[in-house]
Formats: sequence, C-alpha cells, structure tokens
Amino acid sequence: MFDYLHEPPSTVTVFLDGKPLSVAADDTVAAALLTAGVTEFCSSPRHGSPRGPYCMIGNCYGCLVEIDGMPYRQACLTIVADGMRVRRMIGDEAHS
Repeated sequence: MFDYLHEPPSTVTVFLDGKPLSVAADDTVAAALLTAGVTEFCSSPRHGSPRGPYCMIGNCYGCLVEIDGMPYRQACLTIVADGMRVRRMIGDEAHS
C-alpha cells in the first residue's frame, strides 16, 4: 500500500511485536509501520474494532502503540530509533 519513492539514505532496526523491521531512520513510527504493510495498530476499547493511523498529525489517536514499554504513545508523532520496541495494542490486554 505504501512504499518509498527511493531508498532511504539510512535505516534503523525497530522491533514490532518482537520481529525486526528495517525502516528509514527519519520516519515516524506510523510511517515506518505503514511502509512495512502494518495497518492495524490498536483496537477500540469499546468494540474491539481495528484502528490505524488516520490523520497523521496527532489529532485522531488511531495510531496508539506501546513504545519501549510505555503504552498509549502516538506513533504518528514519534520518530523511530534504532532498537526501539513497538507493540501493537490489540485486544483486551491493551486497555487494562
């Protein structure tokens, strides 16, 4: 769905749910995950429906993920870092 127009000048490795991904060094977490084909970042607390980035400017909260052990971080506002651990917040355990 999303792809780079050209190869990024540098990459870093982030871990999504424990699996390594090589992503552009200056991308936000949301852009990096979307480029890797990930569209479901969290689920709604009330109905459990899948949610993902919508506005990409921090207004909609559709891109909430856990980053390095801190839950409810906005992926669209967070720049990736080498070794960063990202966990999608899907299911009941994400909202407890």
